[in-house]
Order: sequence, then C-alpha cells, then structure tokens
Amino acid sequence: MNWEQLLSLKRQGDTSKRLRKEQDDTRLGFEVDYDRVIFSSAFRSLQDKTQVIPLSKTDFVHTRLTHSLEVSVVGRSLGRLVGKKILEKYPYLQEIHGYHMNDFGAIVAAAALAHDIGNPPYGHSGEKAIGEYFSIGKGQKFKDQLSPKEWQDLTDFEGNANGFSVLTSTRPGVEGGLRLTYATLGAFMKYPKESLPKKPTSNIADKKYGFFQQDKAFFKEVAEELGLLPNKLGNDLGYERHPLAYLVEAADDICYTIIDFEDGINLGLVAEDFALEYLINLVKDSIDTTKYNALTTKEDRISYLRALAIGSLINDAVNVFIQNEELILQGKFPYALMDKSKYKAQMDDIIKLSIKNIYQSREVIEKEINGYQIINNLLDKFITAYNNRFEGKETNFDNLLLKILPEKQNITKETLYERLLHICHFVSMLTDGNALLFNKIISKN
Repeated sequence: MNWEQLLSLKRQGDTSKRLRKEQDDTRLGFEVDYDRVIFSSAFRSLQDKTQVIPLSKTDFVHTRLTHSLEVSVVGRSLGRLVGKKILEKYPYLQEIHGYHMNDFGAIVAAAALAHDIGNPPYGHSGEKAIGEYFSIGKGQKFKDQLSPKEWQDLTDFEGNANGFSVLTSTRPGVEGGLRLTYATLGAFMKYPKESLPKKPTSNIADKKYGFFQQDKAFFKEVAEELGLLPNKLGNDLGYERHPLAYLVEAADDICYTIIDFEDGINLGLVAEDFALEYLINLVKDSIDTTKYNALTTKEDRISYLRALAIGSLINDAVNVFIQNEELILQGKFPYALMDKSKYKAQMDDIIKLSIKNIYQSREVIEKEINGYQIINNLLDKFITAYNNRFEGKETNFDNLLLKILPEKQNITKETLYERLLHICHFVSMLTDGNALLFNKIISKN
C-alpha cells in the first residue's frame, strides 16, 4: 500500500480525480466529511443510545454521542501526530501532492466520529438481540431462503457493517449516502471483510466483518481505489486494513477503557481508592503530585488522572504505529495498536475491573434484558407486517404499523434478504427511548 493512494479524496460518483494540491484549505474535503457526519440524523440519534448504562438519566454518564465525540478528539490527535511523522519520512507527499499533517488528523477524526453510527439501541446487547432473533428466534424460518452469507449477515448482525451502510447506501434522491471521501471510508473500515468465513485467522482485521452483502460491490470499489491488499481466496472478499483504521481503533480503545472506567467511578460502581490505584499506574511518569494533591473533590482528581492517562496512551499508540508503519503498509501487522502498547497490562487490569463492576452490574444487566425483549418484539412485528404487505396479504394492523415507519424507511424492497435487512436497519437506527416508545405502542395491540 502507498500513502498517496490511501489518502484518496475521491467520493462516490466522482468522474474526475480530486487532487490535494487543488483543494481549498478553508473547506478541505476531509473536513467536509466530519461536517457531513455530525449533521446527519444517524449521528444525532447517538445522543439517546447506550454507551455503558442503558436508559440512564444521570447527566454525567456517557452516551454513544459523547463517546463518539471524545473518540474523534483522540483520533484527531493520533492522526496529526502520525501525519507529522509520515510527512517527515515521505516528504514528497507534501512537496509534490500538497498533503499536510492536519489531513491525517481530519481523516481519523471523521472516521472516529462515525465509528458507532451503525450501532443498535442498548449497546452490544442490541447487536446480539438482532442476531439471535434469526439464529434461535422466530426468524429461523427464513434460513433456507437465503444464501449462507446473507444468513450470516443477519445472525451475526454487526454494527460496523451497518455503519458502512448508513454512510454509503443510496436511496431515492440521495446518491451514495453521505458521500464521504474514500480515505475516510477506508479509515472507518476496521474489519474489511464479509461475514463469511467467520474469524478465519487471528488477524485483528478478521475479528468481525465490515459490510453486508448488499454493500459488497461498493465496498470493493472503495478498497480497490485505496489500494488495500486483498487477503482472501476464491469467492470470499477481504482486505488488509487501511493504516489509519488502526488509529481509529486505538482512539476507541483508549476512550472506552478510560472513560467507561470514569463513568463507573462516578456512578459508585468502582471505589475511588481502588480506581486511583489503577489510573496512577498509567500516569506515574507524568503526574504533578503537587497539583494532584491540591485537588479536593473526587471528580477533579479522576478528571485530572483521566486526562493524563489518555495523553500517555495517545503518545504510546503513535510510537507503536510509527515503529510498525512499514509492516502495516505491507499488510503484515495483524494486531491492534494497543495490543502492543507498553501499557497493555494496565489497560487489561482496568478492563477486567470494568467488566466485573460496570458491564456486569445489576443495573446494566436488567436494562439489557429489557432492551433484548424490546428489540425482539419490534423485529417480529415489523418484519411480519413488511413481508405481508409485499406478499399482498397484509392485515389492517400491518398497515397501521407500517404507517409509523419513517418516510425514508417506508419503501419496497424486492428480495427477502433486502426486506429483512431493511427492517433490521430500521430497528438499529432507533434510539433507546424510541425503541421503548414503539414497543409500548405495539404491545397495546
């Protein structure tokens, strides 16, 4: 892979090449990507989607929206720091093509901003609820009517693939979704493969999948334009990661490790003394003990340590990336950056404690159970109504139900796979609160 190709400014539908040196620096294409994501309705819906605590009304607990904004800020720093090093190593990128350090930051920031845009309500349990509706629920009856890969898309419903669809899918009058640059789409694609084969290797890029079968052709177009390296055989499609996808992943890893932990402390799920011990292990080389000892509240102490910890992890991630940049370009770095961090043991300790005290807390589990039931009910009712209408045997209740679909969702899909995925997409785009509201309306009938 080469950086000039990886930094492509092309957008879906372009007929001519966009050159960096011809860009207006006051309205740079990569920065336009950020704007398009942040003004999208799919991004706004993240304000009422779970990060740690489903349906939490506590104002200091993060939602998917605040988490995404923070990941984007960390991603921008990672991108700029890496970009500075890359331009020093390959000066022709700036001298001949006009790329700047901030271009790298803008690409990673936009991709990081969008990294959770396809996640269903109720966190990762939402993904599992959609998948299990088909694998062990009422949706099992559709299996024999779908191809193995179409079936896998449904039974292993993936927020990353759904996100790619949100960003790129065409609908009447809206060609190519948000029409982001291919560089930003490449950085967004953490798992550049289809749903089968599942986890064929231990390569981090094969951990999950990144696109649905309906989006396969465009995904392939983006990968080929960027020069990503194919790594699958036969009829299976998959690639090595875009290098900047490693930075998007690192930004997410850093934020959920540290900030979810901070939420747990503020909620009283993790004792302050215990938490301070864990965080200080990350910042012992940079902490100003005089300043720290002058802080009188728990919130201020945790906030100070959180900021230092994120700074330490950013610098370390940049070092790991630069040390392995040539291997990454060759498709020979099958790890997440933070897996090779000098702070990996400390991060693992924090994650382990978070799993025990936060993610498996009674409040989280009870609300995930509730969300699981809500999603299953919504899928069943809307899939039945949508398929009945297509087959011309809809009931009055089906017609009433379909009238509450958003206008952009109330369109006809010809194949069973497209119809099933369409309703999954509709449910996945609901906020936690709207899913609860729809379920109450449906359950009264």
